[in-house]
Amino acid sequence: MNGTSRKRVLAIVLAGGEGKRLMPLTADRAKPAVPFAGIYRLIDFALSNVVNSGYLRVVVLTQYKSHSLDRHVTTTWRMSTLLGNYVAPVPAQQRVGKHWYLGSADAIYQSLNLVHDDQPDIVVVVGADHVYRMDFAQMVGQHLESGASCTVAAIRQPISMADQFGVIDVNPDAPRSIREFLEKPTAPAGLPDSPHEVLASMGNYVFDAEALQEAVTRDSDMQGSKHDMGGDIVPAFVRRHEADVYDFKDNQVPGATDRDRGYWRDVGTMRSFYDAHMDVVSPLPVFNLYNGAWPIYTAYGPQPPVKLAKGADGSAPLAEESLLSPGVVVSGGQVRRSVLSPAVRVEQGAVVEDSVLMDGVLVGEGAVVRNAILDKAVVVPPGAELGVDPELDRKRGFMVEDGLTVLGKGQKFPDA
Repeated sequence: MNGTSRKRVLAIVLAGGEGKRLMPLTADRAKPAVPFAGIYRLIDFALSNVVNSGYLRVVVLTQYKSHSLDRHVTTTWRMSTLLGNYVAPVPAQQRVGKHWYLGSADAIYQSLNLVHDDQPDIVVVVGADHVYRMDFAQMVGQHLESGASCTVAAIRQPISMADQFGVIDVNPDAPRSIREFLEKPTAPAGLPDSPHEVLASMGNYVFDAEALQEAVTRDSDMQGSKHDMGGDIVPAFVRRHEADVYDFKDNQVPGATDRDRGYWRDVGTMRSFYDAHMDVVSPLPVFNLYNGAWPIYTAYGPQPPVKLAKGADGSAPLAEESLLSPGVVVSGGQVRRSVLSPAVRVEQGAVVEDSVLMDGVLVGEGAVVRNAILDKAVVVPPGAELGVDPELDRKRGFMVEDGLTVLGKGQKFPDA
């Protein structure tokens, strides 16, 4: 048994995000609860990574419209109580004052009772709304070896995209040591070994437990602080020369292919959310959901198998380059380059292309859906066209953004 496995590790998943840029998908749920790739929720990726890394004591800090998120975590993520393992959703409780979480650091500060109860040596802090695979045990191993109090996971990005991320500037003489944490810089220096790249923060951290408690407690009383992990806590460790970076390219996940190794997608906008879906439906997926050596866990209820049936007129069903979830029925319709969640129905003569359909969507006979994201229980009337004429979609009151037509949960056609 090595030193890493002897350390007691608590994982904290920050899942209180409002996800304003994903409206209307977040109108009725927290961002980490947004469905993804048919059967999953976004939080399943963070939790699967934590659990596959061997860390089985996990708290999920929730706040914004958390009911569906709490329900999913509670009913899906059950650990062995005999072994003292758990995944526990914890809502904001106003334990230190009459206010809700003021930021990600304040969320941890207000939840320090959970750290005190568990008494870990190491705390792994991860976000809940990214799509990726990562073995956090390897990051913890580097953290312990380095002697740093704080380690920040980072992914290499083109220097031209630096103004979209929190960028980590490293010491050229000690490339794991963080010299400065830059928020969306316009002219950063490239990496010592790759001048055309920068290291962008992934929002995943490893801390010595005592150092984290001291840091968030100190931050809670600081005037002008935004109480943010990336914006306030990490820079404080950097100023004390106690922060290292973990380069995501060094992370080796079992079963990864050359094509999907190192994949990480921030699905914070409608376009990136859509593009991540297209990544999983391509013939050679950029992100491979079928890696049985590092599974993504979830639950989707008692759904029957997918059914492809001829239409009443004898028309054959078609499904190409698509994900069809359990409970999907395609009756003489055509589905191309799309993701269909459980219980979606595509009726005779209907065409669904380049789209994401969530649970229970019904596409009526002869309807056409293209370049669209449809939340749960949307009904596309027979013969209707959606995503074909953006101006018509806008006149109907539908959201059109970045070439995508988006309908919220149960949103109706004006003439339906």
